[in-house]
Amino acid sequence: MTEFADRTGLSQAQKVPRRYLWTDAFAVCNFLELYRQTGNDEYKNTALLLVDQVHETLGRHREDDPRTGWISGLNEEAGRLHPTKGGLRIGKKMKEREPTDSFDEELEWDRDGQYYHYLTKWMHALSRVSRITGDPTYNVWAIELAKAAHAAFTYMPPLSSRKRMYWKMSTDLSSPLVASMGQHDPLDGFITYREIQATAARGSAKPLLDLNLEIADMADICRGKSWVTDDSLGIGGLLWDAYKVGQMVESGDLEDIDLLDTLLESSVEGLASYRKTNPLNFPPDYRLAFRELGLSIGLHAVERLGGLIEKNDHLFRKRHPLHSKIRILKSYSRFIQLIETYWLDPSRRETDNWKQHGDINPVMLATSLAPDGFLTL
Repeated sequence: MTEFADRTGLSQAQKVPRRYLWTDAFAVCNFLELYRQTGNDEYKNTALLLVDQVHETLGRHREDDPRTGWISGLNEEAGRLHPTKGGLRIGKKMKEREPTDSFDEELEWDRDGQYYHYLTKWMHALSRVSRITGDPTYNVWAIELAKAAHAAFTYMPPLSSRKRMYWKMSTDLSSPLVASMGQHDPLDGFITYREIQATAARGSAKPLLDLNLEIADMADICRGKSWVTDDSLGIGGLLWDAYKVGQMVESGDLEDIDLLDTLLESSVEGLASYRKTNPLNFPPDYRLAFRELGLSIGLHAVERLGGLIEKNDHLFRKRHPLHSKIRILKSYSRFIQLIETYWLDPSRRETDNWKQHGDINPVMLATSLAPDGFLTL
């Protein structure tokens, strides 16, 4: 994490910061975990500096954009007080697609804009900062980000009574860049909104903002959807979410054990399919470390969720045989060591495939090695 801070301009003032929202969300959680484990304020201060740098960089228009200032359109003073009100850019190297540019699916992966599932990761990071520092401001920013993202990414299709979501929006949130809906985006939104609403409720003062309408929207979009996937990162995300739901059931912030059961069942199905393809035996040039590490982080979540359910059996045993699903998921725990050991080998980190993702890979490897900063609410 220290190398990441140096490399991306976080710890050296003379460097131009290189910020990327997904990676930085995990990095904030990692620095908070280092602070929790060591008590060293330097790690906490680094997390807070990273938050400020993300807002100052990704909350503003790019240097190669003719537009300037905060992407929310707020003036300088208001923008600093509400840095997430216009959302946050992804941080891709290429500018977003112009309205006159033809759509190129492959090129779109390299273009800037806003991703909903990156924004929810940042909401989670801000919530974690609030809980660790006791400063509600960070969670207020998370709620303001949720409201801005929800208003832009959700829409009512013609001749439909149910909202849907766009997968990618323009930097200013004015138009969709990819109109299809991410499989887990509404699920991610529902759980993250409940998380940051619960964080707000724990504050000393009554929250000025709530997400009740947004939560109801997401619950409706989620209705009847399948979450099963054989993608390693997608399965990991389901398991992170399952542990979040478990923690909120334990704290009394959520009572939806049905949802927890569904997430575990979807993960069991997904892992059975993933195992059949045997991707962990592929050569390094055919493996994406950050996706595999997402799975190992998720399997760490299973270990913690199992202990939480055992400790609170009176809460979780009412309607569903959760223990049997936990046992099946724990049988995949060997993947954790296979994945972490593989990518801890320095020779595996010399491949072009690793270097092409030279920030996200080591940050997520660090998360897998010390996952509680990211997994804990």
